Amino acid sequence: MTAIIDRFRSSTRGWLRGTLAGWATVLLVAAGPAGAVAASGASATIPPLAPLALSLVGLAIILVKWIANLAIRFEVTDDRLILHKGIVVKSIDEVELYRVKDVRIDFTLVNQWADIGTITVQSSDETTRGTPLVIRHVERARARREQLRGLVNAARRLRGVREIDMVHEDI
Repeated sequence: MTAIIDRFRSSTRGWLRGTLAGWATVLLVAAGPAGAVAASGASATIPPLAPLALSLVGLAIILVKWIANLAIRFEVTDDRLILHKGIVVKSIDEVELYRVKDVRIDFTLVNQWADIGTITVQSSDETTRGTPLVIRHVERARARREQLRGLVNAARRLRGVREIDMVHEDI
């Protein structure tokens, strides 16, 4: 068994501080107590507990996001990217690194400030043949992408694999 080089999940904390949706959720949670204080000093038209429902909605959104991120864990070894999926029913899927064709990183301006990003892996492996593997809200995404690219190149050299693009041109 090869040693695990890196192990990570999509980051709920990174999503909260690195996306506009995360910021809106934090504001929603904060709006509840602020609204309750404002409602208690205002007229009796708004029940004081009604704004706290906003906080509960925001906390529910965070809980759902946390559980979704908890359900998938990624491990990187020197020859594979391993996906552990599920909480109750679990599955393990692997992408052989020598089959990886492209590793891309995408991030918005807010993502850059929070140092998170979305890593997209395109490969000829059955796991990603139809659609690319998209790993969202990855902390230290730039460093992880570079590490993955280095491991892909090393796996190709070790196996003697070369990438050849076949282009069909109509003449």
